[in-house]
Amino acid sequence: MSANTLAVAVIGCGRIAGHHCRSIAATSGVHLSAVCDLVADKARAYGEEFNVPYYIDYRAMLRAHPEISVVAVITPSGMHAEHATEVMERWGKHVIVEKPTFMTPSQLNAAYDLADRVGVRIFPVFQNRYNLAVQRVKQAIVSGELGAIRIMSVRTRWCRPQRYYDLAPWRGTFAQDGGCLTNQGIHHVDLLRYLGGEVDKVNATMRTLGAEIEVEDAVVATLTYPTGAVGNLEVTTAARPDDFEASLSIVGEKGLAQIGGIAVNELQIFTPDPAACTQASEDFSRCVYGFGHEAMYRDIAADFQSGRPYPVTRDDCLSTIKLLNAFYRSDEAGGWVAVDADGESTRLGRPDEALADLYRTPA
Repeated sequence: MSANTLAVAVIGCGRIAGHHCRSIAATSGVHLSAVCDLVADKARAYGEEFNVPYYIDYRAMLRAHPEISVVAVITPSGMHAEHATEVMERWGKHVIVEKPTFMTPSQLNAAYDLADRVGVRIFPVFQNRYNLAVQRVKQAIVSGELGAIRIMSVRTRWCRPQRYYDLAPWRGTFAQDGGCLTNQGIHHVDLLRYLGGEVDKVNATMRTLGAEIEVEDAVVATLTYPTGAVGNLEVTTAARPDDFEASLSIVGEKGLAQIGGIAVNELQIFTPDPAACTQASEDFSRCVYGFGHEAMYRDIAADFQSGRPYPVTRDDCLSTIKLLNAFYRSDEAGGWVAVDADGESTRLGRPDEALADLYRTPA
């Protein structure tokens, strides 16, 4: 490993962690140093697959590998703030934080304030922004090819039966998971503003229809933009018996764009240039997570090695988490709420010490 190579460790060895490990292995200038999970078999599986040391205690891992400079936090969503805070404050490491980054704006602001104080960086994960279809539509919006946006629409109809939520205690809880919008729909929430610009107001209704869980598995919402554009969002994990679609469409002044596929990877309709549909579509059949994590790790390496800033800033990430919370605040208030208004959801990320203790490494 050269002196300029970034040494990365992974905390949390669920399914997405394997994709991180593969993305690190495929990225020049980045090296996987170690992996960690409270469940020894999970840590061992990735340690053996990628031929790196594995641990059940991330503190022992960080003591044993002082070369580690970046830690990917891939633990349950409600633990991101606690784990990232300790890794930055006690160990002085930069952190990569998987979706939804943090559960609330206050968690995000506290983490970034800490990062500024101790001189480390936070790298949020929004890998779908890198998809060719998303980038082609982004280009069309910036260049004026689609014209002014008139309507933004999200429709995600997926299936997550009771057995999915029963896989682990954190699933289906407001403290550690959030519902279909926070877990499955977060990338579409992010794309509402990445492509459409900042959202002004939202009006959301949430229901739990298909499983015995405390969080929502269905949400329908309308939204407005300061430009006068309007939007709608439908996200559910209560579809049965299979996943059916996950699409985002834009009615523009000069045409229609629709992105679909497994993970917004197919440009299905693009009326300004129909040939772009083939050119800007990718096959994600072998991996639902796509190729964006590799591009993300290239951007992280470039940030350190060539000074090219990582494309997701604090304010950018904060705006997505504020929008996410606004949908929940609207459901809690029973009507329209302004996205920029003070406050955050009373449900997302609410404390549950007994549940959190299941995912804490003993001191």
